[in-house]
Amino acid sequence: MIVKQFYLGCLAHASYIVIDERTRTAAVIDPQRDVAQYLDEADRHGATIQYVLLTHFHADFVAGHLELRKQTGARIYLGERAEPEYEFTPLKDGDALEFGDVRLSILETPGHTPEGISIVLYDLPVSDREPYAVFTGDTLFVGDVGRPDLLASIGFTAPELASMLYDSLHGKLMKLPDATIVYPAHGAGSMCGKNLGKETHTTIGDQRRFNYALQPMDRQAFVDTVSAEQPEAPAYFLHDAVLNRQERETLEDNLEKVLNPLSPDEVVALRDSGAHVVDVRDAADFAGAHLAGSVNVGLDGKFATWAGTVLSADSRIVIVAEPDREYEAAMRLGRIGLDGVVGFLEGGPGALDGRPELLATLERTTATELAARLGRDDAPFVLDVRTPNEWSDGHVEGAVNVPLNHLEERLSEVPRDREVVVMCRSGYRSSLAASQLGRAGHERLVDLVGGFEAWKASQLPVATPVA
Repeated sequence: MIVKQFYLGCLAHASYIVIDERTRTAAVIDPQRDVAQYLDEADRHGATIQYVLLTHFHADFVAGHLELRKQTGARIYLGERAEPEYEFTPLKDGDALEFGDVRLSILETPGHTPEGISIVLYDLPVSDREPYAVFTGDTLFVGDVGRPDLLASIGFTAPELASMLYDSLHGKLMKLPDATIVYPAHGAGSMCGKNLGKETHTTIGDQRRFNYALQPMDRQAFVDTVSAEQPEAPAYFLHDAVLNRQERETLEDNLEKVLNPLSPDEVVALRDSGAHVVDVRDAADFAGAHLAGSVNVGLDGKFATWAGTVLSADSRIVIVAEPDREYEAAMRLGRIGLDGVVGFLEGGPGALDGRPELLATLERTTATELAARLGRDDAPFVLDVRTPNEWSDGHVEGAVNVPLNHLEERLSEVPRDREVVVMCRSGYRSSLAASQLGRAGHERLVDLVGGFEAWKASQLPVATPVA
């Protein structure tokens, strides 16, 4: 038996392939939408992917079940409460898929979502009674459990889902042996929980001892604990949860249609008609020169998460990237269901050389320069686009906090008659926010290089909210 985890850092997403070496049969669990790595792994072992299982309808990415079905003919398996548009095999407590020396036994574990399941893995030559591992989806993480508020479905409230989660954990998963390996669907950085550990797998025993949500407490205390202080989910989550239920276009088919080379004039025409021009270079390159009105979402950061925050499901998107990175940008947008790409700037940013009338720049400043300017009569307006929790841990005195995910709806709070210095933690989000302001017509914009981390490293004064 071969078990391999595939970890996608930008989405903090873990997926898995299980291969039976005797029958050369494989199952894939919670695949991402671009599926080449699963096909390659199966080919490496001479195996055929026959089973694709989703532990639930994911909200933070579009799963690759339809892509694998198209590529391999594999059958799709979901919890029996699932109601997708496509054909699937429903799974309930006690059901099992057995191929060669592998058994996948099903536990219904609702709570994060109503249709959630966990998949218990047995290595049959070793034991048909003691499980080797369990794929827990978003029910149990390293150091955390699935949030019940994310997609409280029709007919269920978040407290009702949290109560289901309590039963799924204590009545089912915590009854597995301590040595059972736990393979979750997410790691640190995912917004499907609030306290995920940096490790990508664990054991039932370790979680029984160290997971805050599994410590002795009654049902109501559990409901209150897991519901409190959850991070705000990006707007695209609902879109993805719906897409994962639908019979939709595959990623491969979409990319064949959308990667159209465009001239500078065609890009400008699309921009002027309301399309989002997304420049995926790093902040320094964007600041040096970019197409006026474009938005900077760097490929080398949390690209999908922030693209999904500032773009909507129906956005028309034009990509500006260094040559040979256009496909990567479109593919990563497709991972979260942003399939509205209409093309890319042929030749990349270099295609704008000799067209100064199309270009804009973004001034940048350092923490020490900003500190000196704050003491002057013409001090700039400092806009901090970090989350409220980041803000409460410390901020620049006099700055105004408008979290990035709420900037567009709160543009009126940002003055147009003053210079505006935009800051975040490290400089990634601030460049994005400044570009959003530029797209909205703001002109006197400055990006703080290195963000609040640079401010603290320069040993400049830090303010905290008054309790």
